[in-house]
Amino acid sequence: MLTGKHLIAGNWVEGPTRFASSPAHGPSHDFALGTPAHVAAACAAAEDAALAFDAAGPEARARFLETIAAEIDARGDAITEIGAQETGLPEARLVGERGRTTGQLKLFAGHIRQKGWLDLRHDKALPDRQPLPRPDLRMMQRPIGPVAVFGASNFPLAFSVAGGDTASALAAGCPVVVKGHSAHPGTGELVAQAVDAAIRACAMPAGTFSLVQGGNRDVGEALVRDPRIKAVGFTGSLFGGRALFDLCAARPEPIPFFGELGSVNPMFLLPAAVAARGEAIAKGWAASLTMGAGQFCTNPGIAAVIDGPDADAFVAAARAALAETGPQTMLTDGIAAAYRQGRDRIASGQGVREVLGSTPEHRLATPLLYEVSGSDWLADHALAEEVFGPLGIVVRVRHAAEMLALAQGLQGQLTCTLHLDPGDTDLAQSLMPVLERKAGRILANGFPTGVEVADAMVHGGPYPASTNFGATSVGTLSIRRWLRPVCYQNLPEALLPAALRAG
Repeated sequence: MLTGKHLIAGNWVEGPTRFASSPAHGPSHDFALGTPAHVAAACAAAEDAALAFDAAGPEARARFLETIAAEIDARGDAITEIGAQETGLPEARLVGERGRTTGQLKLFAGHIRQKGWLDLRHDKALPDRQPLPRPDLRMMQRPIGPVAVFGASNFPLAFSVAGGDTASALAAGCPVVVKGHSAHPGTGELVAQAVDAAIRACAMPAGTFSLVQGGNRDVGEALVRDPRIKAVGFTGSLFGGRALFDLCAARPEPIPFFGELGSVNPMFLLPAAVAARGEAIAKGWAASLTMGAGQFCTNPGIAAVIDGPDADAFVAAARAALAETGPQTMLTDGIAAAYRQGRDRIASGQGVREVLGSTPEHRLATPLLYEVSGSDWLADHALAEEVFGPLGIVVRVRHAAEMLALAQGLQGQLTCTLHLDPGDTDLAQSLMPVLERKAGRILANGFPTGVEVADAMVHGGPYPASTNFGATSVGTLSIRRWLRPVCYQNLPEALLPAALRAG
């Protein structure tokens, strides 16, 4: 059952005011509205828990993560029911996302049972080395301390209360304070109840995890400014993320801000591939573009193709496939309004022609398709800004050189995709060095929606795709965001962390 309260250090806490959820369908519920005082209490509890949570060790934390996963599954039907009401997402999508969420927790449990994430290093002493002896040097990764996580609007489970940021931070040994997203507070509370149950079952410190619901802008600012917070994980808009990033940098003690902020995920359709299977590519693009009403950070919003009859056929096939997609419910009224604003911005762009139009209303989204020349695209930087929803732009370039210029002009992206056949190898080879500098993940003959949670995954990229090009928010490498290396020089074995001791 919902309490409508915050979870702070094992206690369900009321607030002075409340807010009502805005579900896509079903009943609305009231929740305590977060305040800076709630944030301060949660951060103080996280700091109090930090040493004991780290000292619990990897095996105890692995069991804790697995217990969280089991507790989430035990509440699975209730989570799916309220998640569907709050977000409008279909039940099958939420069941799949819950599987991804629990899978991430289990993945990190297995990951920290191994020592690779600690990056253990040992340079043995060389007392007889000339001209100077070398001391005994040992190094390992250590947790940075309490971490703040901002829940994402578009993933109520996998990128929210117990999503990838939280799972990786807990695995690293860092207590977590989550600011829940007001789009799905009921879903967030049920997941927090699962974490709370796991804390009690595993006898973890009460301050290991806290959830502060909703709250105005001052609540988010208080969270990133709190001196006990040592890093921030965020998935959201470029505007909101950049504001928080600047606050992190302006603190007396600046801290890292790991924000995923926006991407248009361009696809480059090379000539031989378009000639051989342009219709199939168009249908696949339409399916990826409209998946989940286009509300994915990896939504492939741009398709670049060399102008000509094959491009004409591709555009016609994409239009036909998109026209078959009916209206879809968006996550919030605000996201739906932003989608309409994005439509107006793109439609008024230099040289833009409407291929498939519609009039999305209220909280519904319908597909939109536009086309523009490569020269007009390069002249109007606003066309390269993300529109969150099922809107696609076909960029018709004149030749391979203009396609390369388009790639060179891109801002940082989460993904770039090449659709190619064997006859396209030379052009693909000329694009690859550019795309490697622009994106965190490069695909061939696929679509970027659907991010595999695995060791080799990189879900990040150069700014503005993310604020730290050396990090990923998906996959086991994401644990590195919450660790820092510490070197131990000539320390007695009794003072070393257990992982560094002989044997």
